[in-house]
Formats: sequence, C-alpha cells, structure tokens
Amino acid sequence: MRCVIARFPFDLAKSEVERSMDGITPEPVTGVSVTIVGRLYPVMQVGEVITRQNRRDFTPGEMRRALTRLGFTCHDAPPIGPPRDARADEDTLGW
Repeated sequence: MRCVIARFPFDLAKSEVERSMDGITPEPVTGVSVTIVGRLYPVMQVGEVITRQNRRDFTPGEMRRALTRLGFTCHDAPPIGPPRDARADEDTLGW
C-alpha cells in the first residue's frame, strides 16, 4: 500500500513492516504505540526503522495513520501516573 510519510511516498506491506521490526528491541513507550507481532513499539521507532528517516522528519500522527491503514493496532499514549499524595506530616509545600 502506498503511504506518504514526511512528504515521501512509500510502498509498504504489513508483512514487510513485521519483518523489518523482527529482532528490534522495543523502546520504552511514552507516546502513541503500535502492536507488531505481539510486541508494543513506539510508532516513532517503527517509523524510523521502516522509512530510514530521522524521527524529526515525520509526526506520530503520520505513522499512526499509515500503520492503521496497514492493519496494525495503534494505542494512545499511556496515562500519566497518579499524583503523589502529600504525607500527613507535610504541608502543601512539601516541607
């Protein structure tokens, strides 16, 4: 399938993306992610591997659209952890 990423056309197939990511260790997920063969990868890492472009050249939205069109499941950014509760002996400034 033809996808345009960072103004460059790419002919991508789901199997080619899976092959490209085989053996690549997933980075920690901090933003939008995608499941590829049971592993969770940041979409920016996948984009860098399959396009051989710098991550600054494309957006997570471009990669999410392309990967979704190829049939992969994309996930929103993980929620930020709950806020830290102040200890009972601390005031609002944390002293």
